[in-house]
Amino acid sequence: MALLPILCYPNPKLHTVAKPVQAVDARIRTLIADMLETMKEAKGIGLAATQVDVHERLIVIDVSEQHEDPLVLINPKLIWASPDTHVNEEGCLSVPGIYDGVLRHDAVKVEAQDGSGALRLIEADGLLAVCIQHEMDHLMGKVFVEYLSPLKRNRIKTKMIKAQREANA
Repeated sequence: MALLPILCYPNPKLHTVAKPVQAVDARIRTLIADMLETMKEAKGIGLAATQVDVHERLIVIDVSEQHEDPLVLINPKLIWASPDTHVNEEGCLSVPGIYDGVLRHDAVKVEAQDGSGALRLIEADGLLAVCIQHEMDHLMGKVFVEYLSPLKRNRIKTKMIKAQREANA
């Protein structure tokens, strides 16, 4: 297993729309293991392949307390979203240190393949539903800050560019 570099906003690659995974093979299983390790090391609860510069429809999530219950979603499709919504405080491994409110559906149903390629139906609410929606946005090339006002988004962009400059200095 290997730690993968996480793209940081406003990297334009984060706006790439992911293509379907063609086969759940050894390459994808290795990517899943690397993404889970990367997510855990970064103390995250979700990671989309887009965030590690792999533009395929693959998400790993683990909202359990001890990070012992990973969920793998390959080629996820949203098949239902509750009409009820609420604002959740969200953060993102690609936008470190930034948290803000985003309106999300309270519950979702998603059809996806798991790490072995088997098709599954996942019914989620609460934090898991929020995380699934957040990570599926990444697969569509959307970062959570795009839900914020242009003023907030520009402030975050400026802050992230400055932080990246300082890190590279």
